[in-house]
Amino acid sequence: MTALARPRDGRMLGGVCAALARRFGTSAGTMRVIFLVSCLLPGPQFLLYLALWMLLPEERSSTSTAW
Repeated sequence: MTALARPRDGRMLGGVCAALARRFGTSAGTMRVIFLVSCLLPGPQFLLYLALWMLLPEERSSTSTAW
């Protein structure tokens, strides 16, 4: 299982759908479609997206140098 973190590549807005797609083993496009369809239903989907955008850490760079 991969850790839940917003990736640096493959994201459109905040990377929330891309992070969830990596976590659940599906494509980011599929996760975006699921999110858009879920927005047609009543509920706090957009607020949840904003909360995840703020709370999920950004993926660490693989090329970072350690001192």
